[in-house]
Amino acid sequence: MQQTPPRLTPGLRDTAYRWIADDLDDETRAELQNLLARAMAGDPEALSDLDDRMTGTLTFGTAGLRGPVRAGPNGMNTAVVVRTTAGLAAWLATTRPGGTVVVGRDARHGSERFASATAAVLDGAGFDVRVLPAPLPTPVLAYATLRLGACAGVQITASHNPPADNGYKVFDHTGIQIVPPADTEIEREIAAAPAARAVPRGAGARSAGDDVLDGYLDRVASLATGPARDLRIAVTPLHGVGGTVVVEALRRAGFTDVHLVPTQSEPDPGFPTVAFPNPEEPGATDRLLALADEIDADLAVALDPDADRCAVGARAADGRWRMLTGDEVGVVLADHLLSRTEVEDPLVATTIVSSSMLDRVATAHGARHARTLTGFKWLMRAGDRLVYAYEEALGICVNPDFVKDKDGIAATVFAADVAATAKSEGRTLHALLDELALRHGISVTGQVAPRFTDLAEREVVMRRLRSQPPAVLAGVAVSAEELPEADALLLSGEGVRVIVRLSGTEPKVKAYLEVTAAAPEPDDLARARDAARATLTALHEDVTSLLAAR
Repeated sequence: MQQTPPRLTPGLRDTAYRWIADDLDDETRAELQNLLARAMAGDPEALSDLDDRMTGTLTFGTAGLRGPVRAGPNGMNTAVVVRTTAGLAAWLATTRPGGTVVVGRDARHGSERFASATAAVLDGAGFDVRVLPAPLPTPVLAYATLRLGACAGVQITASHNPPADNGYKVFDHTGIQIVPPADTEIEREIAAAPAARAVPRGAGARSAGDDVLDGYLDRVASLATGPARDLRIAVTPLHGVGGTVVVEALRRAGFTDVHLVPTQSEPDPGFPTVAFPNPEEPGATDRLLALADEIDADLAVALDPDADRCAVGARAADGRWRMLTGDEVGVVLADHLLSRTEVEDPLVATTIVSSSMLDRVATAHGARHARTLTGFKWLMRAGDRLVYAYEEALGICVNPDFVKDKDGIAATVFAADVAATAKSEGRTLHALLDELALRHGISVTGQVAPRFTDLAEREVVMRRLRSQPPAVLAGVAVSAEELPEADALLLSGEGVRVIVRLSGTEPKVKAYLEVTAAAPEPDDLARARDAARATLTALHEDVTSLLAAR
């Protein structure tokens, strides 16, 4: 039986016409006009695309906006950014009218015009707008928000999302990303905002000046407090905006033997050499490790495109280069920082899905330890005298006194200090990990994170897992427990833990795996770690099967 082709409804057609009439950008207006014409001609793919763009809107959450750069209300474009900024300005006007707002951007498609639109709307709303002078890392925007005493900061970035995406991230007057109920309050103001053409815009935004970046670089350089500087470093910014900034930060800290991956050193919104511009993704760091091996480096570092995340690689005892997990880097840097901090009764923090090792490291140093919900918006609010925070997804903050967010540039400088100190003592990062395992026990972690093209399917997977949780994983009996504050499911048993949740920024279901064991004797370390890794492999296989679409 022949299926009747879908038809363009008058409501969808009229919604598209209204959006076209109010669009501020010639390019996206033409894009939507062309799509509408094809839909009116009966093209089913065009109709489906038009429906997707026009019947929904990008949701403003605690991560702000994030979505594909395209015309229509369900995409990142100038009209959406203008209405979003009008909503933000209305929200700010209720608490901090007329204050300073800092606007920054990365080098993705649309970032420059979106930043300009943001600045123009805020200026038109009576705020003192300062624009960062070039595409710069997100941590620089977070720093500038604090340094300039701003009531808010806006960074145009989609971080490590695919090349087609862009986003809009908001920091409040504390220099920390917003948390509820601010997101829903702002979203209500966005919904009440007029059409983009009716939003007042000014032209008086001022440059924040180069002194902001200079101040940030000097503060970051001061994090390297050890005397050793004999270190060769391989770095990739993965086509993002962190390359020149991280090289300069390392230079000011005294690390001058730094080598960038040539084919990934310059900003390129197409991210041509990687499938996904995320250091966590398979293959993303292949060129970095090849360079590290070629130049006989001591340390390898990969930044994500907006340079707020930092992945670290090191040569293992067998001579092979390996990227450390976020948890491995997190605990090594924490141990080093806690051995040097002068803060009385310091606090360190990680998230509920990260390794349990940090708790034991903190206790050994007489420090307090907190576990929060996922995201640096929660980590930075963990408590007083916070000196360090990390999450397993390569986010590290070693400098909460001047950047209250994850900071890949600062983490790189601090990791170089740790690696140089270890090298001067005849040790490596892998040796430091061995020492931690002998003192505090074994913890190996991993992740299963299938990507879904149909977002409804990942909801089905989570419902199935909640209604039919497994009784055994990796040969270990496990029980299921809801974590309502995190909207996550915990599966745990003797030495085994899995936390499953929906990603808030990517179309993924994320499962965070940990296998733990008691501290072994030195001669038994290799066997005990191999056994833990074998269990982790089995756990990975079981969880992969559980999260597969059916």
